This record gives sequence, C-alpha cells and structure tokens, in this order.
Amino acid sequence: MKAIEAAGVWKYYGDFPALRDISVSVEPGACLALLGRNGAGKTTLLKIVAGLSRAARGRVAIHGAEPRAQAARREIGVLGHAISLYDELSALENLRLFGRIYGLEDPERAASEWLERTGLERVRDGLVREFSRGMRQRLAVARAFLHDPSVLLLDEPFTALDDRAIALLQALLRQAVEQGRTVVISTHQLREALELATHVALLVRGRLAYAGERTAEMLEDTGWLYRHYGEPQSAPPPGARG
Repeated sequence: MKAIEAAGVWKYYGDFPALRDISVSVEPGACLALLGRNGAGKTTLLKIVAGLSRAARGRVAIHGAEPRAQAARREIGVLGHAISLYDELSALENLRLFGRIYGLEDPERAASEWLERTGLERVRDGLVREFSRGMRQRLAVARAFLHDPSVLLLDEPFTALDDRAIALLQALLRQAVEQGRTVVISTHQLREALELATHVALLVRGRLAYAGERTAEMLEDTGWLYRHYGEPQSAPPPGARG
C-alpha cells in the first residue's frame, strides 16, 4: 500500500485552478522533494495531503485512508508556514498539550525528549511569544515529530534555521527515512532537499511537470530539473498561491 496517494487532484481559488489533475504517489520509507517556483501549487498540495484543505476533484489517501479520518491524522506530522504554536504557553506546555491531543501515554516524557533533541531544553519554561523565529521553528519541528508519525509533511522547513539547526533537522529527517517513515519536503532550498530526497516531483503552474527518482545529476546540478522540465522565472498568475 502506498504511504501517500493523490489521484486526479484539482483545486480552485475562485475560478483559478491552483492544482490541475495532479496524480502522484509516495512509497513507505521514501523522501519526496516537492519542488516548484512561487505559485506552483506546492503548499496547496501539501495542505490537501495533510487534510487541512479539500480538493475540488480527485482523491487523496494516507495509507489507504482519507486524510481527515482519525486513523490517518494520527499518522501525519506537519510543519507548515503557519507554525501554529500557542504564544502564551511555554515550550514545554505547548508540546505537552499536543501530546495529550495525540493521545500519547506519557506527554510529559515525550515533550521533554523532543525539547532536548531540538536544543530547547534550557528554555523549556520560556513563553513562546518571547522566542526568536528560529526558536519557534525548532519548537514546531519538535511538535511535528512528537507523536512518532509515519508520514511527515514539511513546507519550507529550513526557513529561519541557522546552519546548526538545519544540520539537526536534516539528521532527524534522514533518521526518519532510515526507520521507514515517509517524508515530503516542499522547499526552495534545493541543495538541502535533494541531499535527503529519494524522489522528486516538480510542479509548474499547478501541473505535475516531472515525477521520478532523484538522480545523481540532479544532486550535482540543482538547476538541472528546472532547465529540463520547468519554465523561466515569471510572476505567478493572479490568484496563485504556493
């Protein structure tokens, strides 16, 4: 069974088709780099796969289940543009709360473990509203991994992270893939994504322009895919979203 399967997915914003008949699947244990310029439809597709938005047409499944089904939601870890943390709670309180929401047996232990793994143990009792953007991003990473999901969906995960934090996140993602988890990374930071990826999908103006294994050629020349399957940089059409 596919870890992620999207078949004939369309999405409209008004009359504008942000996604046009997208069909792509990801095997368990694979890491897919979801690439495309601003407005290509990457964030829109990730939100549909995560169950945060509905497709106008088509079907999406996580391990065979609809993404909004309870069984599927327990399997998904999401890191998106909107970090979605509670500013008036501490780092520990945030993770403890999400641990309870996910039904973890010991939310306190899980929260403490991930604060340590993301380098936030020393500020565990600090209010999130006082955190820097980078610290908030680290906490969001901890939240995405907290409940041991089998599918990780990350939208621009390297944003606001320093080199040390980027190396940490890459190590966590590499370990996740080695453990058989499925990872989808949408990012403009091609080098970081392609180093992790086993497969690549390129969206161009809402259409799937390429889907296949990540090759050595792509890793050696990060612009190769865009030159062969993309199009020249231009402003996205009115109404387009990432």
